[in-house]
Amino acid sequence: MYVPLYRHVLSRTDAEWAHRFGVTAIGRNAWAFRTMRRLGLVARPHREGAVEALGITFPGPVGLAAGMDKDAEAVAGLAAAGFGFVEVGTVTPMGQPGNEKPRSWREKDVQGLRNRMGFNNGGADAMAERLAQLRSTKAGRRIVLGVNLGKNKATSPEGAADDYAYSARLLAPYADYLVVNVSSPNTPGLRDLQSVETLRPILEATRAAADQAVTDRSVPLLVKIAPDLADDDVDAVADLALELGLDGIVASNTTIAHDRGAGGLSGPVLLPRLLEVIARLRGRVGPDLCLIGVGGISSEEDARAVLGAGATLLQVYTAFVYQGPWWVARLNRALTAR
Repeated sequence: MYVPLYRHVLSRTDAEWAHRFGVTAIGRNAWAFRTMRRLGLVARPHREGAVEALGITFPGPVGLAAGMDKDAEAVAGLAAAGFGFVEVGTVTPMGQPGNEKPRSWREKDVQGLRNRMGFNNGGADAMAERLAQLRSTKAGRRIVLGVNLGKNKATSPEGAADDYAYSARLLAPYADYLVVNVSSPNTPGLRDLQSVETLRPILEATRAAADQAVTDRSVPLLVKIAPDLADDDVDAVADLALELGLDGIVASNTTIAHDRGAGGLSGPVLLPRLLEVIARLRGRVGPDLCLIGVGGISSEEDARAVLGAGATLLQVYTAFVYQGPWWVARLNRALTAR
């Protein structure tokens, strides 16, 4: 039902408008998703297939990647639709409009999406208010929630650590884990922060801020890297993660290695590099560090390949857009069946 709707209606509308419509619809209709789950109309993961990672029980290994629910408006609906966990953001300390429009495109021939959004979001203070309301309910506290942190466009590289620390201090109390995002191609200079010399103080400041805000537990901290990193740089980030005692690495983000115009490209074209990066990271960090694989997963076969390469958990976004809300629930059930 969804695929014909997407092909004949949604795909003919502006890509950013369709995204906005989807997030709003899912957010306002969380009750409908919950009702359908209770009636058995939405597949549930097998309990015996739950994943233990980061000190958390994930009901299914497939979660939502950052970038869809930028302001944590639809968390309850997304969880009820079948995601094993939801990562919101990327959020910056101060709200910002992002880059000028148009800034989002469908690349239908490769089942991909291309964007140059530029971290458009309402800011950390607004997200904190929204998450406080979510976590005030029993159902809201059950959702496994990650928060993806970024820096404001106007912030200099020298001030980046303060940006990440500000958001971590506000949002750590509501998060099951935090992700430092230094891998988006759409904020000038952001990917330069992936170098070990500049990344170290950002991670240290974020860790300290989270620990200051939450004293009864240690909120897991991960870093998100780009698929376009050279292998030596992937190794360097892995080594830094071990040195600083990070809890995991999210690999990867959109790629700029394409000739389709401005912005980062997502979709199946990312899968070969994702498999390489995950395997390389696993070989470097050993068996215990959590690796979240994201980029190009569009089938159960893809998902099993990424898990086989060494990923602990998975995230999807683009395939969710193309295949619809029930796809993720079916995928989580299939992956937890064995």
